[in-house]
Amino acid sequence: MNIRELLKLPAAKLKHVVALKSEIERLEAQLENVIVAATPAPIGKIIRARRKMSAAARRKISLAAKARWAKVRAAKAK
Repeated sequence: MNIRELLKLPAAKLKHVVALKSEIERLEAQLENVIVAATPAPIGKIIRARRKMSAAARRKISLAAKARWAKVRAAKAK
């Protein structure tokens, strides 16, 4: 309907047209919500909790690294 046709309608019909228009908009919004809810979430990087390392394990790794570097330095000194 164009504006000229709307202007020729009686007030009761105009109110009915406005009510229908608002109902259509409400239903479209509901449909949009349903569509958004139905789409799966994008698959992204899974975030895992960090694992805690014991103090003994950290010390063991530290000693192993120090031993490796000592070996490298000893080889350079020769």
